[in-house]
Amino acid sequence: MTSTTEQLSTTTLLRFATAGSVDDGKSTLVGRLLHDSKSVLEDQLEAVERVSADRGQDAPDLALLTDGLRAEREQGITIDVAYRYFATARRRFILADTPGHVQYTRNMVTGASTAELAVVLVDARNGVVEQTRRHAAVAALLRVPHVVLAVNKMDLVDYREEVFAEIAEEFTSYATELGVPEITAIPISALAGDNVVDPSANMDWYGGPTVLEHLETVPVSHDLASCPARFPVQYVIRPQTAEHPDYRGYAGQIASGVLRVGEAVTVLPSGRTSVIAGIDALGESVDIAWAPQSVTLRLADDIDISRGDLIAPTASAPATTQDVVATVCHVADQPLSVGARVLIKHTTRTVKAIVKEIPSRLTLDDLSQHPNPGQLVANDIGRVVVRTAEPLALDAYADSRRTGSFLLIDPADGTTLAAGMAGESFASRGEEAVQDDEGWDF
Repeated sequence: MTSTTEQLSTTTLLRFATAGSVDDGKSTLVGRLLHDSKSVLEDQLEAVERVSADRGQDAPDLALLTDGLRAEREQGITIDVAYRYFATARRRFILADTPGHVQYTRNMVTGASTAELAVVLVDARNGVVEQTRRHAAVAALLRVPHVVLAVNKMDLVDYREEVFAEIAEEFTSYATELGVPEITAIPISALAGDNVVDPSANMDWYGGPTVLEHLETVPVSHDLASCPARFPVQYVIRPQTAEHPDYRGYAGQIASGVLRVGEAVTVLPSGRTSVIAGIDALGESVDIAWAPQSVTLRLADDIDISRGDLIAPTASAPATTQDVVATVCHVADQPLSVGARVLIKHTTRTVKAIVKEIPSRLTLDDLSQHPNPGQLVANDIGRVVVRTAEPLALDAYADSRRTGSFLLIDPADGTTLAAGMAGESFASRGEEAVQDDEGWDF
């Protein structure tokens, strides 16, 4: 007989995020999903029932299962990203419940950045609103491969099929224009449990899957090991002990692909080449390693390598550039303006940079581009051109979500300003390095 542990070890993992406008019922949906799939501990449920009773509610408020911060419980809103881990017999899940308020859109970027599926909720009474469009745009920019439109609170519109059909058509048209590859629309009532885990008896006109059934069966095709190998160096190990006088290893996590002993590699941005002489994993030497394993590489040649360098197979090494053209989601309260001095963090490498241009800002209503806005403010999505002080080995985000993404950081206080997705990576223009008036080299 197969044990539960053995069964779970062979099931696939799905990372997904929930998003939607204020009071669309995201936390209630997540709570219902956890409750009805028997993923809630008895003491957790008792605590929710106790708090709900103290508030005078007849039934447990399942949103309390995810709104864990005191401020969230007191205000009845979701503020931070709440991660929940649960499993069924068919699949394991990591769920990110993201806030709905406009000022917390930045949190949706965090929650969806590693998601393979996004559940976007819509209140059946309100239909598609601006925040719905914003979340669809973020899901498209982050290249989330699967999007579920959950039309919630169907019980408040008498479970009418025409209401669901109209919302589904509007959202699908909008998301398709954004480039979302797959959209699945499901009518639900998170409060009543309709079509969340069990099929609804109130919507016999709907013949599709429930939310959980879709989550259990949607293909999970993103395989980090199938992408070109990328190894950002986190730490250089040189014990220089009597037992290991000549040991020199480069520790880090393989971001993508497979590395093998004997493979020719290039170190970026220097361009120096060598061969993998050994791979150490969990204290043992191995011949092969793959993403997302954490390993230590040993090279045949003594090359000057430090934290932030990228090791890649010579045959598939990315080009380096000092001119980064990307789409960014601005997440800070202070604006991002042309000429701003920033830090850009790409994998384990952080370098100085200047925002040279902001060519356009996305208008969510009609998906038009507002040219040359001059600056981006909180929750804006726009295109930027950034000139870096040192070369970066960027992949296009379309090819790799791990090595095609970066952060823009305020050098004064370390605040994250924007999350970026490289849309174009090209060789440096070969311009002479110059200094600005504060000594930043570009």
